[in-house]
Amino acid sequence: MERYELIAPCHFGLEAMLKREIIDIGYEVTRVEDGRVYFEGDEEGIVRANIFLRTAERILINVGSFHAETFEDLFQGTKAIEWEKYIPKDAKFFVTKAGSVKSKLFSPSDIQSIMKKAMVERLKGVYKIEWFEESGVSIPIRVFIHKDEVTVGLDTTGESLHKRGYRKLTAKAPIAENLAAALIMLTPWRKDRILVDPFCGSGTFPIEAALMAANIAPGMYRNFNAMAWKHLIDPPEWKYAKEEAEDLIDLNIETDIQGYDIDDEMVKIARENARLAGVEKLIHFQRKSVSELSHAKKYGFIITNPPYGERLEDKESIVSLYQTIGERYKSLDSWSMYLITSFEDAQKALSLTATKNRKIYNGMLKTYFYSFEGPKPPKRNIRENND
Repeated sequence: MERYELIAPCHFGLEAMLKREIIDIGYEVTRVEDGRVYFEGDEEGIVRANIFLRTAERILINVGSFHAETFEDLFQGTKAIEWEKYIPKDAKFFVTKAGSVKSKLFSPSDIQSIMKKAMVERLKGVYKIEWFEESGVSIPIRVFIHKDEVTVGLDTTGESLHKRGYRKLTAKAPIAENLAAALIMLTPWRKDRILVDPFCGSGTFPIEAALMAANIAPGMYRNFNAMAWKHLIDPPEWKYAKEEAEDLIDLNIETDIQGYDIDDEMVKIARENARLAGVEKLIHFQRKSVSELSHAKKYGFIITNPPYGERLEDKESIVSLYQTIGERYKSLDSWSMYLITSFEDAQKALSLTATKNRKIYNGMLKTYFYSFEGPKPPKRNIRENND
């Protein structure tokens, strides 16, 4: 099998989580940059990365890198890539997205247009034709330019990996599924521990936690661009990887995962999304205000995405809401709390000082992931019975 350098983009600030995931599924990470992790893999690696990675945005095949300060540099660099290795004569190929940071070339539409012309020029010479019908498989290309260094990738994924397929209905400002998964993974929560989200909305945190608990691969039930790339990936590879994922599922587990929301309609939506994800039996959703948050057991976890108060008129009510969150958390014996918010005065309103504060970009929005760590539970005594 041919080996490739693969690129997995992710949310800024969560590269370490994605790196760990890639290593855990058996691949060697070659380098880490802001918002991207590079690793080596063959066609099986492309398939398994798409199906098993929880925190990645997509999986790209790195087909070329070069320096470009002018559009002529861009044209020649693009033309030099061996496109015939990846693009059949009848394929539909296009630059679906171009990004540029701290570079002389910055117009996305111009970058896309010039690269397409260079690709056509290269393939005209290889295939000895003047016109491409583009009636075959779709091969989208993504390019990002950083400090005049161009990286070109084939998008094997299609719709972002955060779209697991279960979230048919959402709240007004839902957290992306891959971001929710990464934030849960940043905490010490494990499937035998209590987890409560008092602002569950469409259920993303509880559902992602339940998927982890049951070992359900996030890409189990969705399709990917590269499924049609039979010239690059042997179709049975998808079947083998999904069979592997199926064998790993364990729904015969006991969990204490709860989601609250003050809106009855959101609770219904969360339940339906959990059903579509196949984890409805592992989560208890109910209509409940954060002011009613309580639990009889110790050493639980609150992991949540409360309202941020982006509008000026919400400021007073947001402060009051965060005061309530802080009060309810303090009433829970030995619990830990983790919350993501862009509200700058969160700690002051909560009357709590975070153990850790991680800056994370949720799209273009700068947010903070606050960790309020409670004590660890005592280790259980395990008695060996050798009789």
